[in-house]
Amino acid sequence: MNQKLFQLNSDLKKILFLFVFTLTIGVSVGILYLSQTTNLSASGTISRYNGDTVEDEFEIPENYPKSFGELLLTTHNHVISFSLIFILLGLVFYFNSVITGKLKTLLIVEPFVSTIVTFGSIWLVRFWDENFIYLTIISAVLLYTSFYIMSLVIMYELLFKKESGSTQ
Repeated sequence: MNQKLFQLNSDLKKILFLFVFTLTIGVSVGILYLSQTTNLSASGTISRYNGDTVEDEFEIPENYPKSFGELLLTTHNHVISFSLIFILLGLVFYFNSVITGKLKTLLIVEPFVSTIVTFGSIWLVRFWDENFIYLTIISAVLLYTSFYIMSLVIMYELLFKKESGSTQ
């Protein structure tokens, strides 16, 4: 099947655009939540998962260490939902005509790898060594960068790209 996104009928283009646009809002709200809970910083993320350091026995920490069960739930929910997000987004992105070749393949595959690395490294931060937070940050940045590149390319092609005189 060689059909590209810009060649689809207008109704299907609208549905796909609305899906990707809505998905982008949802992912962006997730990043906003991350910002509120971690300040998008290494120390804030470590505190979120390992708990706050308490210097006085009467001090009440803002963050308690995440339990094994809490991390299981977080990992379960995110790995499943991110897998679904990226299979759907990747399938739509596959039919774009803007980015092709190895870069297209990389953008489709990368979020699956980063999902595993991001949530696996959170376990390492919590139970092994907090320096794994840098692996968490790098993999999350790659994951979200891939998401936004794919989403923007899809929305661009669905809205603005027109068939030209030459074959694509």
